Amino acid sequence: MKSSYDIIKHIMMTEKCTLLKGANQYSFKVCSCATKTEIAAAVEDIYGVKVKSVNIMNYTGKLKRVGKSPVRGRRSNWKKAIVTLAEGTIELA
Repeated sequence: MKSSYDIIKHIMMTEKCTLLKGANQYSFKVCSCATKTEIAAAVEDIYGVKVKSVNIMNYTGKLKRVGKSPVRGRRSNWKKAIVTLAEGTIELA
C-alpha cells in the first residue's frame, strides 16, 4: 500500500485552480495509478479536512523534440484530481 505522500505529488497553483478555491475545490497532481477513494483518503490524512468528492482527469504527455535532433520524445502521462471539500480549508503557504 502506498503512503499518502506517494499518492499526492503536489498541489497545483494555476490561475484556474485559484478560481476554484472560491468553490472550496483544490487541484492536485497525483500518482497515475491512484483511485478516487485513495486520493480522498490521502487528502484527508495530509491536510486534516473532510472530502466531499473527487474528480479525476488523465493527461497524455506532449510530444517534444530531443535537443536539436529531429528525434521526437514524449513527456510522461500524468493525472490531475480536483477535490471538493465538505468542510475546512487548505492553508497554502
